[in-house]
Amino acid sequence: MSSSDVAIAIRGISKAYRIAHGAQKHYTLAEAALARLKNPFERPSIETFWALKDVSFDVKRGDVVGIIGRNGAGKSTLLKILSRITEPTAGEVDLYGRVGSLLEVGTGFHAELTGRENIFINGAMLGMRKSEIRAQFDSIVDFSGVEKFLDTPVKRYSSGMYVRLAFAVAAHLTPDILIVDEVLAVGDAAFQQKCIGKMSEVARGGRTVLFVSHSMAAVSNLCTVGVVLDSGRVAKIAETSVAIAHYNASARVTAGTNGDVSSFRPSWARPVIRSVRLIDENGETASHIPLDSDLTVEMVFDTGPGAPLKNPVMGLVVNHLTYGSVGGVNMMMTGPGRARADGPVARARMQCVLRRPRLVPGSYHLDIWLTDGHERVDMLAGYPRFEIEAADVYGTGQAPRSDLGATYFEPEWTMETVSEMVPSP
Repeated sequence: MSSSDVAIAIRGISKAYRIAHGAQKHYTLAEAALARLKNPFERPSIETFWALKDVSFDVKRGDVVGIIGRNGAGKSTLLKILSRITEPTAGEVDLYGRVGSLLEVGTGFHAELTGRENIFINGAMLGMRKSEIRAQFDSIVDFSGVEKFLDTPVKRYSSGMYVRLAFAVAAHLTPDILIVDEVLAVGDAAFQQKCIGKMSEVARGGRTVLFVSHSMAAVSNLCTVGVVLDSGRVAKIAETSVAIAHYNASARVTAGTNGDVSSFRPSWARPVIRSVRLIDENGETASHIPLDSDLTVEMVFDTGPGAPLKNPVMGLVVNHLTYGSVGGVNMMMTGPGRARADGPVARARMQCVLRRPRLVPGSYHLDIWLTDGHERVDMLAGYPRFEIEAADVYGTGQAPRSDLGATYFEPEWTMETVSEMVPSP
């Protein structure tokens, strides 16, 4: 690859963070002074955590590169270094062209200002010139769908309106290199499709794009090259389908049906879900489920010293590792059935039986939710993972094909011969 073909050159990038253990949190100067007097020689232990370690690769001009990996793999840290938000501990990065970053939707929005004013302020913060914002203004407003409320302070916007306007501004950046971190999971389903369409338009325009996402469907559709990060190191660089296959294979090894679930839990969650497992039709814990058979998802929760749940509600989403979300269900949607609670519950085993889910052979994972009525309590994202194994459900010697989607059908075909030419519709 000649130097003129390179848009981004990454050479030996490493990033270390120092983490203090055992340090007490003090809210006043008096508390801090008293603690020092009581324990004058006490010092917190310091751990060095390497978020990235010796990462090197080149990105060609016009490539759309998907960066994938588990939570904590170093994806966002890498993008922050490329965006000049943070400096690497070691290594260097060369960027050839104007860079635009879309890392956190809505950063810089001022609640007291109107949508119109925030478009100009946010656009400037994202690197757009005033003339560019004016030229793109009508497109931004049309894309966001908030024209009616353009002169209303954004503090009165719903969360959906706020996100739509913020993404609309960022989506109209016109840099040579666009760096995007997990922003397609915003708004409702219709707006998500609109966002994906916009990103596809950017990719087709010949600009270089670095895109981080947990949605393998979005990576597969948008990207030409995949970079797999694992524990801060590059595990694989290849054509997108090969990189996704590598990531899925490694994920199956590291995520089974039980064990430590802490790395699959978001920061807001209370750690009350103790375990989740999949149960096959024989009542056995399983990670490989035969096609066309029942699948039982079992969750055990324990609130410990915390308050019991007044109305525990279980929900789940089934995700294909390439195509994305297949479908979801929760007890509020369907009714609790035999899982109805009579009074507060501190500990329980909850089960959801999915009758013959029509999933094609392939790799899947679940998102498991636990709420107390409408209040979020705990969640496990991407856990557990499982395989649907092929079976001859049609009796023809052929299993449903995984390249046609994540679900299969049970059709009834008919045909009757006719004696005269049928006119075209």
